[in-house]
Amino acid sequence: MKISVELTLTPLQDTYEPAIIHFIKKLRASNLKVLENPLSTQVYGDYDEVMQVLTTEIKEAFELVERGLLYMKIVKSDRYDYEPHF
Repeated sequence: MKISVELTLTPLQDTYEPAIIHFIKKLRASNLKVLENPLSTQVYGDYDEVMQVLTTEIKEAFELVERGLLYMKIVKSDRYDYEPHF
């Protein structure tokens, strides 16, 4: 089953950028399709593979910050090639 996941990592501390950059670089290094924009990062792929990578990388990201939030949306389909029709 293919999924699309939107992630927004928000460290609740003054020095937030290093944790976000580390998280995104680790996602880029996986075999998953990854797209980024200023507000979130999208990851696309097979459910089991995506969730395995996210479990590992989210845990590591949380270990690097004192407090933080992670917003995640999951869609059951690969929306990587989505283009608006308007």
